[in-house]
This record gives sequence, structure tokens and C-alpha cells, in this order.
Amino acid sequence: MNTLSELLSGKLKGTKSLKISENLRSFPSEIFELSDTLEFLDLSNNALSSIPKEIAGLKKLKIAFFSNNLFKSVPSEFKACENLYMLGFKSNQIETFDEDILPLSISWLILTDNKMKSLPLSIGKLEKLQKFALAGNSLVELPSSMANCRNLELLRLSANNIHEIPSWLFKLPKLAWFAFSGNPCVISSESTLKEVAFDDLDIKELLGQGASGEIFKAYSKVLDKDVAIKFFKGMVTSDGYAKDEMNACMSAGEHKNLIKVFAKISEDERLGLLLEYIPPTFQNLGYPPNFDTCTRDTYEEGIDFSIEAVYTVAKAIASAAEHLHNNGLMHGDLYAHNILINNEYRCYLGDFGAASFYDTDYKAYEKIEVRAFGCLLEDMLTRCGEKENTIYHSLDKLRYRCMSENIDERPLFSEIEF
Repeated sequence: MNTLSELLSGKLKGTKSLKISENLRSFPSEIFELSDTLEFLDLSNNALSSIPKEIAGLKKLKIAFFSNNLFKSVPSEFKACENLYMLGFKSNQIETFDEDILPLSISWLILTDNKMKSLPLSIGKLEKLQKFALAGNSLVELPSSMANCRNLELLRLSANNIHEIPSWLFKLPKLAWFAFSGNPCVISSESTLKEVAFDDLDIKELLGQGASGEIFKAYSKVLDKDVAIKFFKGMVTSDGYAKDEMNACMSAGEHKNLIKVFAKISEDERLGLLLEYIPPTFQNLGYPPNFDTCTRDTYEEGIDFSIEAVYTVAKAIASAAEHLHNNGLMHGDLYAHNILINNEYRCYLGDFGAASFYDTDYKAYEKIEVRAFGCLLEDMLTRCGEKENTIYHSLDKLRYRCMSENIDERPLFSEIEF
């Protein structure tokens, strides 16, 4: 984090990255003095509502964040920033998004938690768009021009007012991670679950936290064992409503590669679930995407997956995904960073923040997720040193089928054989 005083004094001359959060009400003109070097700009958590036209002078700008500000429209001033590929206006007050105001270089656009009712037709011109976050708006439909966004891989539409998922969306050749819960078009599935009083729990250490809440270790007197308890924030996240995630967890059903759900918390203001406690011998298979990889997970440097590990994980996750889709549930975020694994390659698929219910008669939803599975398989095979191996070649053929840009050529999870 930088300070405004550092910027004003000239101490930041030559910097590539600038991050200031000091309740700014106007855009500091001194930022333009960094035009020769500035690539990353983060002015989130301020009180800004406009961008000066001089922003076009930041020719090297690649990434710009303005989350938690007061913008009421997507600014048009970025049009001339020809190297800008990532732009974020999460949690503003944006109602309007005018035509032809963004550079065609955009590949990652974040407009989560705003007030938009529509998108411009010109969104279809963003042919490099890979990642589009729109959860928590008031969108009624998507413009048909988005069918031209053929590089789109991740789309978040949860918590809007969409009555129908357009047919062209299922023909996008690279779409792999899709969330659409909390819309009128979604088949809601309410599940009943045993309730446990909060006073029954002895809360212990924090195990982890994410966009939708925090997970603690706890001891349940009723169950007489250690459990994990997830407290949901009860707000709109990048994936959608926390209550939808909670309902998806309760509706997933039992499978050896899914974390068991025991009960929900009663008599407490917070949403909470009691989950199976997974010991620390289990670690995340991978890490979330970064600014460079955009939609693809990152991994520990130098990691070398054995062919046994790749095969075992692929078989387990395909089985878990088949189980979910048989129950009309799309995970929406099938990634290595949502998989826990131990040294014996036992694994669990977790995090249902992007999960959505759908009519199982429409298999196109499943084939989107099959591509995500193919990407996971590709990531692991790329990091496998045993490439001269019969199993490797078999899995690579499966990876190719799952990632086919011809959706009809992809198998369903039930058709995948190991």
C-alpha cells in the first residue's frame, strides 16, 4: 500500500505499481507523472466517481481496480488505454454501461455487485474477453452479441434477474466455469438438514477463509467429534449469494470425494454449516489463478505429479462431478484450488460458492463443466514427468476430448472411463 503523501512528494517516480486507499474524492493528477512506467493501478476503497480524460496518457497501464467507490457508470476514459487487459469496478453504484467505451484489449472485466440492468451490444467486440464477473447486478438478459466472445472461459451471472439462459451461451467453445444461481431461471432445490444449536459447539482455530465466509475447527457435543464449521457472510460475493452456496452444499448428497455436511446452525444470526473435519494432512492441489494466468490455476513451482497421482485425482473428481450432475447440480468452479489432497492421493472436491441447480434433461450445462475437468487434467499432465507412459497417453486423449471446442464432441462424466 502506498500513501498519497508519497505520491505528491515524487517518491514514487518510476514505480510500476500504485495502490492508494485514503478516502480520495478526486483522482490525483500526480498519477499522470508516472505515465512512463505505471502498469498496475489500484484505487479501491475510496470515494471516487469519475476518471479524468488524461488517463489515456497511461499508455503502459495493464491492470486497474476501482472497487468500493462511487461510480454510477462504467467510465469511457479508458478507451485509449491500449494495453489495459484487466479492469475492475466491483461494489460501486454502476447503473449504465455505454456502447464502445472499452479498449479491445480487455480480457478480464469485473463488475460484480452493482446496479446494471443491461449490457451494451458492443460487449461482443471484446473478442479477447476471457473472464467476466457480473454477479450481484439486476441484469434481465445478455446481449446476443456476446456470442462473439468466443474466448470467454469464466462467466459469473449469479444474483441477477435473468429469466432464461440464452442458447448461444452453450455454444461458446471455451466456456468452462459458469455460475448462474440466484436468478429466476434457476430451479431451486431446498434441502432439509439436521439443526445444531450454536451453544453446542466449542469453536477452535480458524482453518481458512474465502469470499463467502470463514471456516473454523470446532467440537460438536451432539456429534461427539471434531467438525469444521463454515460461517457464511450472508452477502453477494463474486460467485453469488451465500445462501445459495449453503443450499448447494446441503443438496450435494453423499460421495466419498465430497466433504460431508452434518448439520446447519440454528438459533444464530449467521448462516452456518457443520462439515466433516479434514485433517491438515490434506492440502490444496493447486492455487487460484493470478493476473498472468487469468483463468488457469497456479501450482507450486517445480511440482512434478506422478502419473498415479494424475490418474487417481482424475478418476475421483470425475466421479464426484458425475454424482453432482446426476443431482442437477453444476459445481461452477471445478479447479485444483478447490480440491484437497493428501499423500495417498485421496481427495475431496469442495467450495460450492459458484454451484447452480439446473434441469438434468439439458446436458449442455454438464458439458461446460466437462471442459473445466479437461483443463484440470491438462494442468496436471503438463506437470507430470512420466510422459512416455500408456496411462499418460490415455489421459491425454481424454483431456483432448473434454476440452474440444466442439461441445457435441465432449463426453458426459458418465461416459468417461478409467
